[in-house]
Amino acid sequence: MTNTSLAQSYLIKATKRLKILPVLLAEQAYSDVIREAQEIVELALKGVLRQVGVEPPKWHDVSGALLEFAQRLPAVAQAELDRLADISAWLRKEREFSFYGDIDFIPTEQYSEADAQRAIADAEHVVRIATLVIPLSPK
Repeated sequence: MTNTSLAQSYLIKATKRLKILPVLLAEQAYSDVIREAQEIVELALKGVLRQVGVEPPKWHDVSGALLEFAQRLPAVAQAELDRLADISAWLRKEREFSFYGDIDFIPTEQYSEADAQRAIADAEHVVRIATLVIPLSPK
């Protein structure tokens, strides 16, 4: 499998997963919106890195790799680089808490509709930029 085809696969998966976010939002499952948005962003950004010939790191926040290899990114992604990195870092920070919580952090009680809306907007933005970087083959 080539980098391009794997990048395309990541983007397809991210795009399809976007469709579940409104369902989770409607169910007021705000912590689940956060977790799913993080996975969408991770897939899309790892696809972008693969598309430009960078092996993505094996961890969830790829902001460091985006910044390190910024010169390889197309202009459209470079123009959004700070925002893409911020989104990746924010959602990575929330990844475990939104799913597992902690003794003093109950995920179903800690996240608000505003948090979920932000996560959705961020995931949509990242996927939109990724679609400008990764060419999808015609079906």
